[in-house]
Amino acid sequence: MSGPTDTILDRGRTREVTGVFHSRRALDDAAQDLLLTGFDRSDIDVSASPDEVQRRLNYAVIPPADLADLPATPRQPFFGGDDLLGAEAVASSVLGCIAAAGSALFLMLKGYDPLAVAMWSILIGIVTGAVTIVPIYRLLRRQQVRGLEPVAEWDGLLIWVRVRAPEKEAQAQEILMRHGAQAVHVHEIDLEKLPGDLPLHSLRPDPWLGDERLGQP
Repeated sequence: MSGPTDTILDRGRTREVTGVFHSRRALDDAAQDLLLTGFDRSDIDVSASPDEVQRRLNYAVIPPADLADLPATPRQPFFGGDDLLGAEAVASSVLGCIAAAGSALFLMLKGYDPLAVAMWSILIGIVTGAVTIVPIYRLLRRQQVRGLEPVAEWDGLLIWVRVRAPEKEAQAQEILMRHGAQAVHVHEIDLEKLPGDLPLHSLRPDPWLGDERLGQP
């Protein structure tokens, strides 16, 4: 019996340029170059963390050039260092604003002076933002935090670039090879999108709800 994580959301055949990097910086530079030359961010995928790759492929030892051609190889959207910094700043700022607004409302209901309310709410917001930046950093950069980055570089970092025209194929291959990618080639592959491939797939709005689909008997 298949579970919710086995549900196929979408399936399609796509043409991609793929390559293998042994440096995170080189991969990031190549991806940024692709974006600057007109490739859409949604068309660029990179390999998931080494432990996720091993788990999904049942701990089989497969050369990275061959992994790139396997539909089962786990992927994730590309996020560069600047993207992560922006996400960390936005997330901590939002949490800080929520804390400031909540504390201001609480203090107003308690009858505090408006000046004191403003000062305390700003202070609480700043402290909350500063405190929450650490767990946000650990969440978004968990591969580096867990020490998996050197392992990933040693095994090989994969990149996939979806292309829809011959000239884009040639352009993507040239960019990847210019930044040091190995085993650069074009392939056609049947991809399946599962719930686990979606961002925040593990987020459950109500922890009391199970994994069953709503409205099902």
